[in-house]
Amino acid sequence: MTLLTVENLSVRYGTSEVLHDVSLEIAPGEIVTVVGPNGSGKTSLLRAIVGAVTPARGRISTARGVVVGYVPQRLHVDPTLPITVARFLRLPGGAATKDIRAALERAGAPGIMNRQMSQLSGGQLQRVLLARALVAQPNLLLLDEPTAGLDQPGSAAFYRLIEEVRRETGCAVLMISHELHVVMSASDRVICLNGHVCCQGTPDKVSSAPEYRALFGAGTGGALALYRHDHDHAHDHAHDSSCLHEQPEATG
Repeated sequence: MTLLTVENLSVRYGTSEVLHDVSLEIAPGEIVTVVGPNGSGKTSLLRAIVGAVTPARGRISTARGVVVGYVPQRLHVDPTLPITVARFLRLPGGAATKDIRAALERAGAPGIMNRQMSQLSGGQLQRVLLARALVAQPNLLLLDEPTAGLDQPGSAAFYRLIEEVRRETGCAVLMISHELHVVMSASDRVICLNGHVCCQGTPDKVSSAPEYRALFGAGTGGALALYRHDHDHAHDHAHDSSCLHEQPEATG
């Protein structure tokens, strides 16, 4: 069974084609990470999947009954806007209080229902955005650079949380990140994107692919470690597999 299928997707902004002939599939329960250099079309891919961008060509389809949850890269909250976390999570579907409480608990942010959104720290805000996606009990969770603006320990904690959510709910995860040292440890499969799919497969396979090394190299200067995920969760640590580097994405 396939939850999400993207076939020969092309996306244009005016005369500029940012994605061409992109095809991928997401199976139930797997965590798939999309990596690529600045301007490679990573964010455009997610925006096309959620319907925020109309493809120039291609087809995007989901299996019957699939519920998609989306965590955006960032959310600006007007500090003068008086809105509590609970009220924010009720928009737009009017979720029940018990479901909101359960989603916040699962997102690692219990006890903040009555806090003002403008008073949240960066880490708390990202967990609230995750909780908003989880309220609908999604089969497929999409995350666009969900740790943008967080420090390294905060990023690591958030990605560990994503692993826990997948393990507890069984949902599939498709996420974008430039933080290879963190995110690869939680990935079953990696898709390397640069306007098109350069290569894809397990982290080990992608890290050794010529296309990947042509983009990111294999040097150690300022490098980020690439880890291999421990699938059976018998112990909570990762094994260093390779050293690669990538620059943070500015525009996607």
